[in-house]
Amino acid sequence: MNYTTIKTFGELKNAGYKPKSIKEELRQNLIEKIRSGETVFEGVHGYEDTVIPELERAILSKHNINLLGLRGQAKTRLARLMVNLLDEYIPTVEGSEINDDPYRPISRYAVELMKEKGDSTPISWLHRSERFAEKLATPDVTVADLIGDVDPIKAANLRLSYADDRVIHFGMIPRANRSIFVINELPDLQARIQVALFNILQEGDIQIRGFKLRLPLDLQFIFTANPEDYTNRGSIVTPLKDRIGSQILTHYPTSVAVAKAITEQEAGLEAGQKEQIYVPELARDILEQISFEARNSEYIDVKSGVSARMGITAFQNLLSTAELRMLRNGDTATAVRLSDFMGIVPAITGKVELVYEGEQEGAAAVAIQLIESAVKTLFITLFPKIEKLEKENEQYPYDEIVRWFLNSDGIQLPDELNDDDYHDTLGQVDAIRRLIQKYQPDTRKEDVYFLSEFVLWGLTLYNKLSKYRVDNGLQFQDNFQGYLRNNI
Repeated sequence: MNYTTIKTFGELKNAGYKPKSIKEELRQNLIEKIRSGETVFEGVHGYEDTVIPELERAILSKHNINLLGLRGQAKTRLARLMVNLLDEYIPTVEGSEINDDPYRPISRYAVELMKEKGDSTPISWLHRSERFAEKLATPDVTVADLIGDVDPIKAANLRLSYADDRVIHFGMIPRANRSIFVINELPDLQARIQVALFNILQEGDIQIRGFKLRLPLDLQFIFTANPEDYTNRGSIVTPLKDRIGSQILTHYPTSVAVAKAITEQEAGLEAGQKEQIYVPELARDILEQISFEARNSEYIDVKSGVSARMGITAFQNLLSTAELRMLRNGDTATAVRLSDFMGIVPAITGKVELVYEGEQEGAAAVAIQLIESAVKTLFITLFPKIEKLEKENEQYPYDEIVRWFLNSDGIQLPDELNDDDYHDTLGQVDAIRRLIQKYQPDTRKEDVYFLSEFVLWGLTLYNKLSKYRVDNGLQFQDNFQGYLRNNI
């Protein structure tokens, strides 16, 4: 039934409207969605069998929730999606600062208004999109910000004594009554501020400047935090932790496929980029593999984590690198190349925290190592493994390619080489094409050149060829020439 045309409390009662607490709303609407087979948390990938069932159990249990995990693990997204489990509209006493329920008014304003007007009390309707409040915990957050304080201007304007509770200015939490309230990075909140949350979670009481208030606030609290062994700025005080019903551990994607789905969803590419720039599937795999390599790198602080945002921004940079080359060459379309991955270095360096050894290597050098590690990892999934020790007089899959480079000056791939010249340059090495036809016969025509460059990178990373950066691109040569170049 559509209740939103109702304007007074009397009409609301006559219509048979039944009030619910916010936790009951969430519980009932979750039950209905599960029974109807709806996806409750749309757009969250990789949590279907882990985080989401735990979150659903917490909602069914009517718990306040703490989402504990490293950065970039969709903690805030999960909290925001819970808004979809609220009723579309709820009635409030018109003019109330704290969304008073006309069936259970708690503010002085609402109580006095309903006492005066009774069933004629005006009702307004609050949409679920307005029932979400969020605060990032920082050291400068005060009790006044969250709970409230005495407002001297209000006292002067209304000519009230400071002993009168009408001089109170409510903070964010009371104003979010009957809403979802999120505090991000809870350990960063000063301990004395966390203490102020105790009674709200347990009893609904708030205390402002000595006023003895009893406001049984109706709130769904969701906290987010990094693991305590990561954040050195603070921790969740034990009594507050004890009052949080469910603590749910989030995690990074466990597979490249899930990571690709997240990046595809969040990248927000321009329509022109999607239409004009072809991205081989292998390029997407390499891009996501970089994050997996980073999470295992000895140069990166694993306690800090490697956000999923790294893959998203790297993907954006990758396409922009190809787009820039296309524009400068006056082309109308192009495809991503492996050498374009040099353009994602800024996206990597801005997303990782280096340990001491990583600082010594340098952020850009670490980023390039991560790209090369991703290529090296995926190379042996597509082509024969290269053994460290090879026997004399035996044939190996890559011998023909190595001989070609031994008998030539190698090839150079400038960053802004147009597509025709890029294809011609790689096409010189017929042995690469034959290798691909033998081991990856189902390769799509448009992926052949990316895979050809991938072979070259793989051979350099397994020390069969030499690769080095020149001013405007990459140079591939046999090892002897590379040695001479580096030692003359």
